Amino acid sequence: MSLSERRQQFEAASRADPLVTRRTKFHRLFGVSNSAKVIGRGLQLGVVNLDNVAADVDGFAFACTMVFPPADEVYFTAYVRSGTPAMTARLAGMKRLGAAAPAEAAPLLEEDPGENGGGGIGYAARNNNTVVVLASDGCLHLRNQGFWDELPEDLSPFGEAIPVDRINVALFPPAASARRSLLAREFVGYLGSLIGREKVHELRVWADGGTVQPEMRRRPPLIPVAELEAAVAAQGGHYPGGEVRRFHAALNFLPHKHFVILAGLSGTGKTQLALKYARAVHGLDATEPDPFLFVCPVRPEWTDPTGLTGYYDVLSNRYMVPPFLEAVLLATAHPQSPVFVVLDEMNLARVEYYFSDVLSGIETGEALQLHAHGVPLEGSTGTVIPAALPLPPNLYITGTINIDETTNPVSDKVLDRAVVIDMTAVDLAGFFTDLEEREPGLQQASAACSPHLLAAETIMAAHGLGFGYRVAGEVVRYHAFATEHLGSAPDAVTDDLMVQKVLVKLRGSERQRTLLTSLQRTLADLPRSRKFLAKLLADLDEFGSFQASR
Repeated sequence: MSLSERRQQFEAASRADPLVTRRTKFHRLFGVSNSAKVIGRGLQLGVVNLDNVAADVDGFAFACTMVFPPADEVYFTAYVRSGTPAMTARLAGMKRLGAAAPAEAAPLLEEDPGENGGGGIGYAARNNNTVVVLASDGCLHLRNQGFWDELPEDLSPFGEAIPVDRINVALFPPAASARRSLLAREFVGYLGSLIGREKVHELRVWADGGTVQPEMRRRPPLIPVAELEAAVAAQGGHYPGGEVRRFHAALNFLPHKHFVILAGLSGTGKTQLALKYARAVHGLDATEPDPFLFVCPVRPEWTDPTGLTGYYDVLSNRYMVPPFLEAVLLATAHPQSPVFVVLDEMNLARVEYYFSDVLSGIETGEALQLHAHGVPLEGSTGTVIPAALPLPPNLYITGTINIDETTNPVSDKVLDRAVVIDMTAVDLAGFFTDLEEREPGLQQASAACSPHLLAAETIMAAHGLGFGYRVAGEVVRYHAFATEHLGSAPDAVTDDLMVQKVLVKLRGSERQRTLLTSLQRTLADLPRSRKFLAKLLADLDEFGSFQASR
């Protein structure tokens, strides 16, 4: 479908609005010179020829488009019905001013004293095109003497304000409408801030199915697990212990329930496994955006389901749609496509408090009760929100949990409803080998750091204080940067990193004395690390405990 065809289809949908009649003046502002653009304190809808407006016109419609990277198109039409008398009066006044002015004075007509249609800057005799702008007062303002880069605070010299009754919005591609780029979503919100959110409505112009790639409609159980493992590895995933296979089986062994919890040490790639697996299923690489993948960071203050399933906002008269509910809506709209949700750090809050409704829906198949209104509500993303919504069978939920002093224990009723995969064990030696093969430029840094990291991780893991691939990868990259750009000695950088990234995790009591002494022997060639460990031993002797980050 070409850009021209999309514009024609959007225009047809815009003309079908009840505000448009045979006497409505409809303008297509899709060209280069008359296109929409954001300016200071407002939005320029375009440049139109309003010289031939008939006397019996009953309204105006301005169809526009904005394009946002990477490939999002926002089509919108602004409708004027109640403000038609103000619009026609303004045009009449501008025409009289332009006709009365000599041609040589056309570039700089003076302000009208107020007798011609409410005053304002009139038509230039050589140009009857009019700039139409939407200001923060929710009204249109017209000008014929050049363009605005920024609207003035006082718009009264430009005639009576012309209220906008409605703006209809359509998003392309529609398959990603719930995962729109930040700029596109902010622009739709910006329209609402100008005229009021209740006046902005979404049109469903294009069928979603045609925009979804065939790979994104594949059922995960039918994809060979070897293909998924290869795709995860190609994205930089290092899971030598069969984690991809276990994750694949846990997500797909039941046709109606897909809920897995990934547990274990921080930095072992739990979240990345879920993200890379979703991209592998959808046939995408690490650089491509995935409209069917949602990450929902759990917040510690969540005590009810609203962080997941949203709530009705009485101020905006809309239902606020968080990412989890977006995923449910998208999965419902695309039943043939697997939609993945990652609840990151899900036990930062008490899981039973905020996840109980979803847990019940997973287990019983009952619909989520979203609101008690008799009719569907308009959502904050433009989607219609019903009162109740079942969890679709193509929704795949993965939660990640860490067990430390910042998290909450997960109850048996949550664990019983999920498959829990422990990812504490790490293979640092294999990780360094893979990293050097993928990025040869890091070979020297890896060779300098890996012996100390491997030795320290072996000692620390025995005491439950090991570290994962995230720390190891960041140590190598920091080392490469510091030696190249700062001219630092390799051994000195390694010493700094052992203190800054590894030893800061140390804490314990008398039982961990052997941990400190073993590390002291292992890192004896690194003076800063040796001194740091000596301080921890002194704290242990004096206080009976130690904590590196104290």
